Amino acid sequence: MNHPVLSALLPVVLLIAIGFVAGRLKLIRGEAVRDLSNLVFLVLVQALLFRTMATAHLDRLDLTSVALYYVVAGALFFALLFMQGLSSRSAVVALAAIFSNTLMIGVPLVQLAYGQAGLVHLFTLISMHALVLLTLATVVIELLVAREQQNSGQAERRHMAATVGRAVKNAVLHPVPLPIIVGFLYSLTGWGLHPVVERPLKLLGDAFGPVALLLVGVTLAQTAIGPHLKGALRIAAVKTVVHPILMGVIGWALGLSGLALSVMVVAAALPVGANVFLFSQRYHKAEDLVTASVAVSTVMAVGTVTVVMALLR
Repeated sequence: MNHPVLSALLPVVLLIAIGFVAGRLKLIRGEAVRDLSNLVFLVLVQALLFRTMATAHLDRLDLTSVALYYVVAGALFFALLFMQGLSSRSAVVALAAIFSNTLMIGVPLVQLAYGQAGLVHLFTLISMHALVLLTLATVVIELLVAREQQNSGQAERRHMAATVGRAVKNAVLHPVPLPIIVGFLYSLTGWGLHPVVERPLKLLGDAFGPVALLLVGVTLAQTAIGPHLKGALRIAAVKTVVHPILMGVIGWALGLSGLALSVMVVAAALPVGANVFLFSQRYHKAEDLVTASVAVSTVMAVGTVTVVMALLR
């Protein structure tokens, strides 16, 4: 149990399992899942994202390795999107293949394996993880949804500039990018957060990870995994194998090395983050597949992350 990978992953697996049992026993009914999803997406994650950005010291961050991480993740996202065909569903699936569980699994894993120095690199990544990847995915999905609605006759045809403008507006006025942007702007004031405000935000933010993982388990109990197992295995393989290989090879080729490279590669090898599950529920795209992928990738990561960390040493 002192192994860093097992110590970080087993609590996550246990939380999903508890949610699964609660769902099977009907302790949480199917009609309540949407309300729980709204609680996590519209309340808990708001507090987490705003507090993270509002308290981040952006001027102290080393952005070289993090910038490369996002270049690799972005390139993989668009490659998967075009390979699967341009659709909002494909965008959600592509996001699942690049969005890591950096908070619930990444923080304890890196802390145990690399100590405080490793956490500095990881927190630099976490401070912009949702801002970069979720904002990118939101803009792309909103554009694709607008195109799909126009093609199906559900919305009047607009000039491309108007479509892009509407999509960007919807992406900014969105439950994920908006608190990040507001938190970032607040951090520029240098005022900090008063404890009266900061403590409730911290309590809400700390509740996000456990509640989101329990919700994954509840949804998993109501999902037929069999039909989605093959797709979930593909997503999990890209997330926990292809993503870290690309990050390691490209990072090494461009001269990145040492602890910075190790932390970025481990971050890329982490399983699918719960935010993607919430994204799929919000847009009603690939919900069962993403739910299965979160669970499958978490179990698969026990082996793949162990191998990745062994190779990095």
